[in-house]
Amino acid sequence: MPSLKNIRRRIASVKSNAKITRAMKLVAAAKLRRAQERLMQLRPYALRLGDMIAELAHQSDSTAHALLAHRPARRTLLLLLTSDRGLAGAFNSNVNKAANAWMQEHKTQRDHIELRIVGKKGRDYFRSKNVEIGTVYTDVLTNVTLERSSQIGREVVAAYIDEKFDEVLLVYNEFRSAMSQSIRLDRVLPVQAAASVEAEGGTTQLTADTLYEPSKAEVLDALLPMNIDIGIYRALLESVASEMGARMTAMDAATKNAGELLARITLQYNRARQAIITTELMEITSGAESLKG
Repeated sequence: MPSLKNIRRRIASVKSNAKITRAMKLVAAAKLRRAQERLMQLRPYALRLGDMIAELAHQSDSTAHALLAHRPARRTLLLLLTSDRGLAGAFNSNVNKAANAWMQEHKTQRDHIELRIVGKKGRDYFRSKNVEIGTVYTDVLTNVTLERSSQIGREVVAAYIDEKFDEVLLVYNEFRSAMSQSIRLDRVLPVQAAASVEAEGGTTQLTADTLYEPSKAEVLDALLPMNIDIGIYRALLESVASEMGARMTAMDAATKNAGELLARITLQYNRARQAIITTELMEITSGAESLKG
């Protein structure tokens, strides 16, 4: 049986860990609230912009703009969104496994698959895999900005226009609630026409022909790259909210587990102390009886 000193040391350690996990839960809850507010403000705009772009793509042929060009999918760029820190439950492992499963499933159908990763956890996971890793973006989810999203978007658009890739896919956690996230795999490029795009609530409805001012080429030049930037920005905000929700849930569970463990260790400590006291009393009683004899 462990000594009382060791048990007391373990009790102090569990109490310290419980304080840390409780504090991390509160921090994650505060960050989740802010991230959720930003996401809820952006999501309707991003969805409506995506619908509009899909409609424009439907009304334009593939030669109207380089981002509308459809090519046989032989070279694929997979953009994976993970976090830089752990202690967030299955947030990182789920999205990493989903990306790896997709690559394993489609590797025989592609000549080349390159992985670009946001977050250190994705990089660490795929280091041991037989996967080509391109650019790794770190410290993105700690401070998500439209400027950083636009930087990633510009690099992706440039690679597609230069025909380094035939398609660009985005894998990330979509925020549902603090306890629920779903894995999304969205096609970023080429831009999809409205006939093949479904928005929330049903299939996108087509309107009459669009009038372009000053010209169709200039409008597409402005809107198509912006749609890519906003789509990546939204996915990053979805990932931030998902990460904070997953971390809050994980730290809440860890705090409860620490409380249960502390109760068991305290019971063990009380039993050990009682056993020592009982042993000492028996020794005293035995000594007194021997003196009488």
